[in-house]
Amino acid sequence: MATHKFLIVVDMQNDFIDGALGTREAVAIVAAAAERIRACREAGDTLIATLDTHDEDYMQTQEGHNLPVPHCIRCTAGWQLRPEIAEALGEDAIRVEKPAFGSVNLPEVIAKKLAPGETPEFELLGLCTDICVVSNALILKAYFPEAPMCIHADCCAGVTPAKHEAALETLRSCQVAVV
Repeated sequence: MATHKFLIVVDMQNDFIDGALGTREAVAIVAAAAERIRACREAGDTLIATLDTHDEDYMQTQEGHNLPVPHCIRCTAGWQLRPEIAEALGEDAIRVEKPAFGSVNLPEVIAKKLAPGETPEFELLGLCTDICVVSNALILKAYFPEAPMCIHADCCAGVTPAKHEAALETLRSCQVAVV
């Protein structure tokens, strides 16, 4: 059975790197993430970038009440992909906006790319390991339970280093390889 490889680049947006919710750990993974993206693009993998996307009413949402830091407001500088990441992805990468931690549309986007008889294989990287990376990985694992999946730990960062490690352990428990 043929496999179709996908690289899912989760929320490598300015607000999560050095903007409203940025961390030094997020800044530190940009070069490695861009390098991995370029390698996957050169290998012919399908590249998909998720974009955390909020509207001006963010503070009135449930997330806004629990995380009262406006971020990734559509069409702002903070919402944009980090330039190095956008360049590595190229123009052909699929972009999927998501209003919450995980994209329920992501499996459908992937299913449309699969030819009959193909099985998906996933790699994920991005931000934040303990929120959006783990959410998207588990959505994909639920939708494609037999698909091999790995997370590039050196191309991810959590809200804190401890939460990053806890998320990686959760992913291992859910049969996701951590490389």
